[in-house]
Amino acid sequence: MRSLSAFVAVAALALPGAAADPKPPNIVFILADDVGYGDLGCYGSTKVRTPNLDTLAKQGTRLTDAHSPAAVCTPTRYALLTGQYAWRHAPGSRILSGVAPLSIKPDTLTVPAFLKQNGYTTAAVGKWHLGLGDKETDYNGEIKPGAREVGFDYSFLIPATGDRTPCVFVENGRVVNYDPKDPITVSYTKKVGTEPTGKENPELLTVQKPSLGHDMTIVNGISRIGWMTGGKAARWKDEDIADDITKKAVEFIGKSKDKPFFLYFATHDAHVPRVPHPRFKGKSGHGLRGDCIEELDWCVGEVIAALDKHKLTDNTLVVFTSDNGGVMDDGYVDGTATDTSGHTCNGALRGFKGGLYEGGHRVPFIAKWPVHVAAGKVSDGLVCHVDLLRTCAGILGKTLPSGAGPDSVDIFPTLTADRPTKPCRSTLIHQSGNPNALAIRKGEWKLIPNEGKKKVGPELFNLAADPTEQKNLAADKPEVVKELAALLKSVQENPTSRP
Repeated sequence: MRSLSAFVAVAALALPGAAADPKPPNIVFILADDVGYGDLGCYGSTKVRTPNLDTLAKQGTRLTDAHSPAAVCTPTRYALLTGQYAWRHAPGSRILSGVAPLSIKPDTLTVPAFLKQNGYTTAAVGKWHLGLGDKETDYNGEIKPGAREVGFDYSFLIPATGDRTPCVFVENGRVVNYDPKDPITVSYTKKVGTEPTGKENPELLTVQKPSLGHDMTIVNGISRIGWMTGGKAARWKDEDIADDITKKAVEFIGKSKDKPFFLYFATHDAHVPRVPHPRFKGKSGHGLRGDCIEELDWCVGEVIAALDKHKLTDNTLVVFTSDNGGVMDDGYVDGTATDTSGHTCNGALRGFKGGLYEGGHRVPFIAKWPVHVAAGKVSDGLVCHVDLLRTCAGILGKTLPSGAGPDSVDIFPTLTADRPTKPCRSTLIHQSGNPNALAIRKGEWKLIPNEGKKKVGPELFNLAADPTEQKNLAADKPEVVKELAALLKSVQENPTSRP
């Protein structure tokens, strides 16, 4: 791995007459929500338009074998920020409610904490879903520990998800537009207050009706998971969420332009409820989900434009990816379950969000950093979001302390060429929505043990020959099943293992 000084030297050679920027690179990590492998034009979509992301891919490197650490949101976000698989750490291993305590221990060396130690200004903007507080979250005062206690200087957060209460933003540990005369109460175990719910008052649902669950407190004409009362002045408008968080991301870039910064921009689209701004509603011609993906592309374009405006593009590493694979019907009747447009969110991949097949966790992954990251290239190197911490350390020429980022690998060489001489990562553990349901990847082989599933044996796929996982080779290759099962057990039992 080349040090930062080596990168500066390369930049000086590549740009004759231009002074090399001595600053470490800014890092913008954009994490989309439920956007699948087949949702972007640069990944083969012919239905939904994503011009900004397609341009990003042309100017950088597009990966074809990139994976989220889990097939659902919370464990992916935990692993991304800590460099540790979430199934190793129970608080971050499952989808959290909107009142769960912070799942990351404040003394953990996270990506933002590491970068902050190395002179960076850090920000988290958008979806959090990692818990807040040290016990059941109280939204009526300063909320801590939270994003600041794990390394972020600034935060503007959706506490959980758009379909979960509370439907408020939290900025630097306090609810935005909080009114002390209208205190907020949130519960995931019993109804609070007297506000109508989707279950009791379906006639009041003016935007979308639930298809599964999502039938508790109604906010903005949409019923949610969880009950909520109070906080009327603080409640977000769903159609404005993309605008609101993008504005904050752009503002942070402008305020931080004079020193290295790390922006973790966790967008909401295309998670449910899918409520695009009127500018985008109907624009895609492929339903609300398609509209939200085009809205997401706009968000990315605004961030890129802000980098250009402040002349930061040449010294900024931009990464775009998704927290897990795509899903069509995810709890609301919004038209995706009956979509006949021909758009497939995960392309030809088998499976969806939440599962161990490739459609659950193989995701788009685009990286751009002029000069340092190959432009217009496609890489088939195996990478995972859990690799961010050690990759940042490699870029800065730093060594992580013992025990930090135990599952993280420096994958930067994968971004600099079509195929590194030696793969950065050779094995990977996949998690479904259940921390006890794991699969293992080694080279071209993938094993889904299916332990605990009655009448279902192990599934073994050769992804080089069969990327859509149509042919189970477990019976034909028992020796490979045995090898991978033993390797998975070894990784599970060794908390400091790293491929």
